[in-house]
Amino acid sequence: MRTILAIDPGTTESGWCLFDGGVLDSGVTHNEDMLSLLMDPQPDTVAIEYIESYGMAVGKEVFATCVWVGRFIQAWREPDEVLLVPRRTVKMHLCQSPRAKDANIRASLIDKFGPGKEAAIGKKSNPGPLYGVKSHVWAALAVAVTVHEGAA
Repeated sequence: MRTILAIDPGTTESGWCLFDGGVLDSGVTHNEDMLSLLMDPQPDTVAIEYIESYGMAVGKEVFATCVWVGRFIQAWREPDEVLLVPRRTVKMHLCQSPRAKDANIRASLIDKFGPGKEAAIGKKSNPGPLYGVKSHVWAALAVAVTVHEGAA
């Protein structure tokens, strides 16, 4: 089974998830440190949420994130093999709707690993398979699941 390092890129920090059908490790890391993570030989595949244009004006944060995506690609041992996964692809795979929001994606992931929030996430005394997934890691996990299930 292949190991996927999925990344939700940001301007200064990025969410990431190491996934092989289950969450092996995850976190939110400063982008400079993410470059080091990409040099780890453990993952077989790197998948990055890709920024798409929707025809609207964007701010400098979007362009800063694009720069980091490029740096992440170059840091991987096989830059030409990095999978760029558009958010729309993730939404369609997990929610069957391009209008899905973060809450819908999170609910879909919980259902996949559940049933229900208690089973999927759990608590410290009884952690579920998604225990510790938070913040930008949800988006990275969504990319990982989409790739793992062959939709990207």
